[in-house]
Amino acid sequence: MSEQESPAAAPAKKRKPRLPAIEYIRGIAMMGVIAIHVGSQYLMNQTANVHLIALLEVASRFSVPIFFFISAFGLFYNLDIHEPLDYRAFMKKRFRTVLIPYLVWSAFYLLHDGLFYGVGFPDPLHLISILFFGTAKYQLYFLVILIWFYLLMPLWIAIVRRAGKISLILLFVAQLGFDYWSSFSVAFNTFVYALPDHSLLKPFLMYRLNYWVVHYVFIFVLGGYLAVHIQEFQRFMKENRRAITVFFWASLVWLLAYYYQLIFETGYTPLEAINTAHQLSPAGLFYTLASSVFFFTIFTYQKYPGWLNPILHQLGRHSYFAYLVHPFFITYAATLLQKSGHLMTAPVAIAFYFVILGLSMLAAALCRKLGEIPGVVFDVPGGAFYVMAALPVDDADKFQQWLLEEFSDNGETVMMAPGGSMYATPGKGKNEVRMAYVLESDKLERAMEILKKAIEAYNAR
Repeated sequence: MSEQESPAAAPAKKRKPRLPAIEYIRGIAMMGVIAIHVGSQYLMNQTANVHLIALLEVASRFSVPIFFFISAFGLFYNLDIHEPLDYRAFMKKRFRTVLIPYLVWSAFYLLHDGLFYGVGFPDPLHLISILFFGTAKYQLYFLVILIWFYLLMPLWIAIVRRAGKISLILLFVAQLGFDYWSSFSVAFNTFVYALPDHSLLKPFLMYRLNYWVVHYVFIFVLGGYLAVHIQEFQRFMKENRRAITVFFWASLVWLLAYYYQLIFETGYTPLEAINTAHQLSPAGLFYTLASSVFFFTIFTYQKYPGWLNPILHQLGRHSYFAYLVHPFFITYAATLLQKSGHLMTAPVAIAFYFVILGLSMLAAALCRKLGEIPGVVFDVPGGAFYVMAALPVDDADKFQQWLLEEFSDNGETVMMAPGGSMYATPGKGKNEVRMAYVLESDKLERAMEILKKAIEAYNAR
């Protein structure tokens, strides 16, 4: 057989079936992260309800580790670990999907917070430190750790390739030991805090939770291992659904019991308790393991009402953007609440959570829909609940007039504010429009559908 004949004769690589569980878990994890950050706002209330804090800050602690679990699962599910890794192509793709968004969102929050809080933009040396440790905003450290995981991908492939059940157990034990030492060792923490402020070592140890990838090695490797052994994993889930459910609830009870023991017996404040009963504690690690398998099981075998699937799909679909943008909405919603003189009571905190979740999802849906329209260019919203978008039309004023006077789709059209009047520079923003967020996703979806048809019809005249 000649060299030219071999590609044509080679069997085509079968596309693996889509696993909705991956998407659904992303959505659940995103909801958990928002709960943790809303809980931080609620903790400012000195009389905060300890049980609501347990829900927002403790029961949601699986969120960040399970993101790593599902990221690894997705990577290894679509990877042949017995084939050589094209590291350059692999990293090029992650550069677009993770590194660029990380840098863009870091710059966005540094500029926004610098203006909002009046602290200005950091100097170059401080900026390097911020980007390295992921401290531009409190949720961005996740992307730093994820980048480290990607950079070390050949190592994880080598580990997963050789991993077995016994080695996974040993890795879990090692993870327990290391996390306990880095989080609970009095001697280690005393050493860290005793370091002089000018010490170069101090920030590397102080911010260890922000970039020490080793804190999440077990859950990442577990995700990769289960993806590679997907058929065995599916069989395990099917045969042990009841045991998996019991394990999940038992681990949650253990973590909550630890939290309540710290408050009611040890005398910790709620803040001290949640900073102790976290995902790196022994109880937290068991809860992370149980949550990962539990959610994968219920979303694989759908032991819940079918009408939840479209909701779970939307949550997972928009989870990445919602994860990145939600602190922006928390800032303005908390400021509005403070200026109106309302205390963050338990009912307010619950309402606050759903408002932040809703606004984050709507922002994600709007940006995604705009991105799906050919020729539309837009910037991430920066200071209000609207977005500026450049449309593939000659003149936004004329386009808007045409929309109102000549175009309709089933008797409906859309109205936007032309962007030219919002710039001092003559001619700038001629093809731009300003769109406000709406609070009903079905109307948003319909508006984007009409806009797409309108642009096509306008340019085809």
